[in-house]
Amino acid sequence: MIHHPLASANPAVLRILDANFDRAREGVRIIEEWCRFGLNHTEFAAECKAIRQELGRWQSPEIRAFRDTPGDPGTELSHPQEETRASVTQVLTANFCRTQEALRVLEEYAKIENAEMAIACKHLRYRVYTLETNLSGHQRFQKLQKAQLYLVTSEVEDLFGTVEAALQGGLPLVQYREKNADDLTRLHRAKKLREICHQYDALFIVNDRIDIALAADADGVHLGQEDLPVAIARNILGAHRIVGRSTTNPEEMERSLAEGADYIGVGPVHETPTKAGKAASGLEYVRYAAERSTIPWFAIGGINTDNIQEVLNAGATRVSVVRALMQAPNPTLTAQFFQAQLTRSHPHS
Repeated sequence: MIHHPLASANPAVLRILDANFDRAREGVRIIEEWCRFGLNHTEFAAECKAIRQELGRWQSPEIRAFRDTPGDPGTELSHPQEETRASVTQVLTANFCRTQEALRVLEEYAKIENAEMAIACKHLRYRVYTLETNLSGHQRFQKLQKAQLYLVTSEVEDLFGTVEAALQGGLPLVQYREKNADDLTRLHRAKKLREICHQYDALFIVNDRIDIALAADADGVHLGQEDLPVAIARNILGAHRIVGRSTTNPEEMERSLAEGADYIGVGPVHETPTKAGKAASGLEYVRYAAERSTIPWFAIGGINTDNIQEVLNAGATRVSVVRALMQAPNPTLTAQFFQAQLTRSHPHS
């Protein structure tokens, strides 16, 4: 332990420092455990450990000596949101917030006692911000690799209820697509859908609108062939969000791969009212994608519970659906059916 001389040794300030060193170290340790055992990610786990050790070096015996847990009125305080977590994502989000808040408190109160400590805590806070961004991006792309079923929304009476019912059936990926609403309505619905998706640890993508995706804190955006280039979308959204692209033929697929899309849609396999007037690309394009695509791809276009098997037989390992889920009498059971078919045909995809 390195000794760091303190200026005033104000008991209240030292209690604040001690409590927030504990809070920050605990928060980082919770994040570290997921990086180590959940993600098996050596670099993230090592960064967490380094941050914890740096905090430990500053939490001197002189600071610890002012700890008074029995006399702390805050130990009895709680909030219903702190008593349950619906997912690992919520655990990580809560503990990143906890750590960042603690580091900000440390930075401000350390200015009274030790300017060097304040600067160190400021730098640690920025490292935690960077870790959160990198970890979020890593988890997004990991979820994308594992996802086999992708829902693209359509306009229905109960949008939120329908999507949540499908998520309850194990749906891992949702794209919000709506062409006729005004921007404020789109933003409101996108934020609500993102909240619902994240409750179920599912990815949330916005169709076409990069600005709505960014404002709603979506996991990414899906672009058509006539939308902005992938590189521009990535510059706007950042490197840690997903950018997908629709393709209808081998030339568009090859161009999207060269652009650096994270995934592509392959279709329409069958003619569909979602893409009125667009000729079906058929199963031949599915077979082509199965042989040539080097990134995740989702067969899309008129796929339903009756014809999914022929799409899987053509080589698809992932499918995207619209009406088959949005208009299903029971979206939960339908999502479970699709998931079962996909897993049975391609268990290791």
